Amino acid sequence: MSARNDAWAVGQGRVYQASGDQHITEHHHHTPDWSGPDSVRRPAVGRTPLVLRDRVGEMDRLRAAVEPGVGNRVYVLHGLGGCGKTAVACTLFHYATNHAGRLGLWVNASDPASLRAGMLAVAADRGASDGELMGARSGLRPAADLVWHYLDRSDQPWLLVIDNADTPGILRDGGWLRTSPIGTVVVTTRQAAAHWWSGAELLQFGVLPREDAALVLRDLAPHAGSIEDAAEVADRLGRLPLALTLAGGFLAHQVIAPWSLADYGRRLDGSAGLDPIELIEQGATAIGGDSRHLPSRTWQLSLDALTTLGLPESGYLLRLLACWSSDPLPLSVLLGAELGPELRASRIETALRGLLDHSLTELVPGEMRCLRTHGVLLDSVARTTLTDQREQLATTAARLCLAVLPEVPDRGTLDAHANLLAPHVIALLRRAVNWEVSQSTVEAVAECTLRLVAAVHRAGDYASALSLSNEAVEVLNSTLDEDNLLLIRLRQRVGRSLFRLGRFKESEALYQRVLEVCEETLGPDAPETLTTCLKFSSPLINLDRQQDAVSLIRRAVEGRVRLFGPTHPLTLNARVYLMEQTTQTAELTAGSTLVEDCRRDIGEHHTITLGAKLNFAFALQRAGQPVEALPYARVAFEGYLQRFGADYPVALNSRLTLSRILWDLGHHTEAIEHAEQLVEGRTKVLGPSHPWTLRSEELLTQYRAARREL
Repeated sequence: MSARNDAWAVGQGRVYQASGDQHITEHHHHTPDWSGPDSVRRPAVGRTPLVLRDRVGEMDRLRAAVEPGVGNRVYVLHGLGGCGKTAVACTLFHYATNHAGRLGLWVNASDPASLRAGMLAVAADRGASDGELMGARSGLRPAADLVWHYLDRSDQPWLLVIDNADTPGILRDGGWLRTSPIGTVVVTTRQAAAHWWSGAELLQFGVLPREDAALVLRDLAPHAGSIEDAAEVADRLGRLPLALTLAGGFLAHQVIAPWSLADYGRRLDGSAGLDPIELIEQGATAIGGDSRHLPSRTWQLSLDALTTLGLPESGYLLRLLACWSSDPLPLSVLLGAELGPELRASRIETALRGLLDHSLTELVPGEMRCLRTHGVLLDSVARTTLTDQREQLATTAARLCLAVLPEVPDRGTLDAHANLLAPHVIALLRRAVNWEVSQSTVEAVAECTLRLVAAVHRAGDYASALSLSNEAVEVLNSTLDEDNLLLIRLRQRVGRSLFRLGRFKESEALYQRVLEVCEETLGPDAPETLTTCLKFSSPLINLDRQQDAVSLIRRAVEGRVRLFGPTHPLTLNARVYLMEQTTQTAELTAGSTLVEDCRRDIGEHHTITLGAKLNFAFALQRAGQPVEALPYARVAFEGYLQRFGADYPVALNSRLTLSRILWDLGHHTEAIEHAEQLVEGRTKVLGPSHPWTLRSEELLTQYRAARREL
């Protein structure tokens, strides 16, 4: 080709070269370039629920919005991915088209291209010409104006569902979301921020009530088990509609060896070697197999959107939250949260706002501000967390918990933070062990657990303390050696709780093993060995093995004197134990010395000082000196009462001692009054069958019988 006739082709044009005159005629037959949806008259969903469970209030409000003559309204259904927003919209769509005389229009807004194509298809459905549509597609005329022009002039009232509008900016920037007197608009989205939805009515969707969640499973797999089995599985799935649908679909489509609901529930804890999230996702084929219907994918869509918006730190914060439980988490725990350059402390607020706006977590109303994140979401995020991120995440989560939990919790009412942190500390312990992080990180989490158990125990909730310590020991057994100090201390806590719950033989057996481990690995005079001796004495006393108990207490006292001196708080505490077992009159002089040492070195109102007074009073009473015992007993009782309240266990113990002393002094009426309150308090706190409750009842019976004989 010479320079005189250089040419080029654009698009489907052609270049012809000829040496003479030519007349060329071409006929082009174009197939329309159409990439829109095949239908806007049907919901573009994988499957519709057999029965829509719960959502009664929301459905009543939405049905009213499609009644004849109603228009100019926009409803935004927002909530966590998988909570059933689209199912509600689909149910409303069928009601509107089948019962309310409305034309139903359905558009997918998961991305700009799908939204634009779907809305232009709506315009075509309402009468837009090919020329108008071509002009809108080519940008020669405003596409949104064209769509709403025809919606406003529709010859039928309509319901327009804009589904999966998780990036509301594409609706606002294009002017796609409007109102019309002819119809009602319903939007489904994970984006909860109200500023995106000015003028709309927002309806928040969460998980289902337990009964309705169980019915979802029964709807899909009616022969898999009882309604109670379904309820238990629903609880394990966090009652999230997506997870329930996947589980029910899986159970309904098994062929070779169908599982029951109970079988499925047992496998959800991972004990059968199955990853719980993988197990849940096996039911995806039952609802169409769309990636949005997979827990491991559905929430990643929201995180991808946050990254696009310049908030990648929201993803790091969510991975930190995945270290904990789905129970309400005090927001104060996040103070000082930092994961290096990926998540600076100054960006925590922004990152959290991103998660809240995309319904990946939610604020829980109450006296203490808390955050709640769904359990299936947390497990899904934890499962996909990269190995090289796990160490830092677990270490940070442990550090934040340690900052809130007191190192030496006092007796009395449990701190609100500690109470709320209980499920999170255990969840963190399990996560750290499953992630196979370093031993130092596991030990940091174990320290959190130990502080938590001590706080719960000292608040008087022995059943919870036992449950927490048992669970912690079970998890740590596979990671820490038996002689690990933290594991030993947690086992001691198990023994203490068993003792307080009246399970003396179990407590004795456990302490015997712990003492053997301490002596073998730490040595006979190690502080932890001496502590075990001291606590071991308590169940022995209640099993009528006083001589063995006193021997252990003396060993603890003597060892602590050598290690810490005679007036160290730990030594004073051991001396208080020994005073309770004093039976010789000659040894009673040590009681007054003990009380004075406590007053001087740790203060008049310290709990150890109160214990010294109470045990000295008890020793004096047993030695036949009730007159001398009464002042000490009254001071101790009033001190415990003022500090801990009437129902605190040690206050009840002091009431028992005071009652006995009053009876010995002939103050029978007052003694019986205290005994009656003792029975009432121990029944309420310990239960009617606890050995100490039964002994209190026996004492009261003896008092009453003796008084009748007077």
